[in-house]
Amino acid sequence: MELRVLTYFLTVAREKTISKAAEVLHLSQPTLSKQLKELEEELGVTLFTRGNRFITLTEDGIYLMNRGKEILSLVDSTMTNLTKNEVISGQITIGGGETQAFEFLSHILYELRDNYPEINIHLYSGNADDVLEKIDKGLLDFGLVIDPVEKQKYEYIRLPLIDSWGILVNNSHPLAKKKTVQPKDIQRMPLLISNQSFVDNQLSEWFGGNIEHLNVIGTYNLLYNASLLAKENIASVLCIDGIVNTTNTTLIFIPFSPPLTANISIVWKKGQIFSSASKEFLRLLKLV
Repeated sequence: MELRVLTYFLTVAREKTISKAAEVLHLSQPTLSKQLKELEEELGVTLFTRGNRFITLTEDGIYLMNRGKEILSLVDSTMTNLTKNEVISGQITIGGGETQAFEFLSHILYELRDNYPEINIHLYSGNADDVLEKIDKGLLDFGLVIDPVEKQKYEYIRLPLIDSWGILVNNSHPLAKKKTVQPKDIQRMPLLISNQSFVDNQLSEWFGGNIEHLNVIGTYNLLYNASLLAKENIASVLCIDGIVNTTNTTLIFIPFSPPLTANISIVWKKGQIFSSASKEFLRLLKLV
């Protein structure tokens, strides 16, 4: 499969019609249709079906679209980092969950960009599972992850920061006037918890056993949408402090007692071959 043909397919997937995609690609419709037909024959699958007005991707087509975007992104970053080697330049890709540690990183990135203004920075938001998967695939250079996560197959630097766990509630909630909350305070309340792997283990330890007896009504990936449910008093959210700004809102964050904290690390794949930009970022990080 040629990258050129993959680009054709992704354009059709984006534009929803052969005619519009052909116009964008400056190709004739018969030429584009022929290229797509040959791609399907090469792969041995049907990638899309034609409707009256728009095409619809098949399950195989959706899979190729998602992987194709990753492939072209990886090719683009590789080309950028190889062709700009006269000076320290290129791009750095960093993924991370929701944490105030990004503010810590921003100071390092400011210094990096101040010294080398040709460096481009791309940020990806996701929980640790998402970030580590993309590091494994080579789509991210670095990941900012909140413990607990499995770090055995990665190199990492633990940052001089910690995040604190607690509960996010509406200011009319029965717990809203408490300074801290204990495990017994929230055992029967409707809760949302992070869907990140290994978080259950950490919370289970804090609860003194397991969390199966809790009234967990759902999970969240990133916190903002979950906070909207807390705002409407639908559920309370077990989360990390400082991610959602509660100032002048109806939300209140209450820390756990005893405290439950999480370390924060920058991770990267073992044996990673870094671009000049990534090497300089890592050098500055190690100076902190």
